[in-house]
Amino acid sequence: MEEKLFTIGQAAEYLGVSLNTLRRWDENGKLTAIKKDGGTHRYYREKDLEIFASDLMKFASEWIEDGVEFPGTFYCATSSIFNARLIKMEYALMQKSGFEKLYSLIILITGEIGDNSFAHNLGKWPDTAGIFFGYDLEKRIIVLADRGLGILETLRQVRPQLPSHVAAVKAAFTEFISGRAPEKRGNGLKLVREVVTDQPIDLFYTSGDAEVRMKGPDKAFRVMRGQRLVRGCLAKIEF
Repeated sequence: MEEKLFTIGQAAEYLGVSLNTLRRWDENGKLTAIKKDGGTHRYYREKDLEIFASDLMKFASEWIEDGVEFPGTFYCATSSIFNARLIKMEYALMQKSGFEKLYSLIILITGEIGDNSFAHNLGKWPDTAGIFFGYDLEKRIIVLADRGLGILETLRQVRPQLPSHVAAVKAAFTEFISGRAPEKRGNGLKLVREVVTDQPIDLFYTSGDAEVRMKGPDKAFRVMRGQRLVRGCLAKIEF
């Protein structure tokens, strides 16, 4: 059976990027095109595009660290776009068997994390406004990220005495802090912690050099100091 090939225009539409971005990725080896019979036209295997677009953590990490381009289908410039994509993901989850009791909680914590990024960076984005929001329901993974102020700088506006990223992230997940912009859905990251603790959902969350890892049967909430300094926030939800 002959494999399906996409033209460069079709591949650009599939990934949500420009033709020039695809040409640049081909030239630097990030996403290599096929040129048939020694010609100059670029073609892409459907499977290569699927694999490329599925590496969510890599795209999100490279974007928040170095501003590296990623498929535009994962970019939510505004909270309205984010919520529209969240509704689309909710509908997709509702169609999958085995998620009848869990899908609403997955949507809830995804919404809390995404809304948290928009609410606490409103009018204060250091450079690129908006968030990365990607998911692969077959692999049961959701990734969100932003290039915002980060938890420590945000909380220091009302708690200037906070000494570190670890202390700030711990406070964000465990305390009600007056003076912050209101979370739209519930209690922000505090609600996320409560849901993940009680449900078969794993969470990785990092901001600055602070990391939260809630995984497996031991869901004890801990904030540890990581090995790298992350700007903004990065979250991975697995279920």
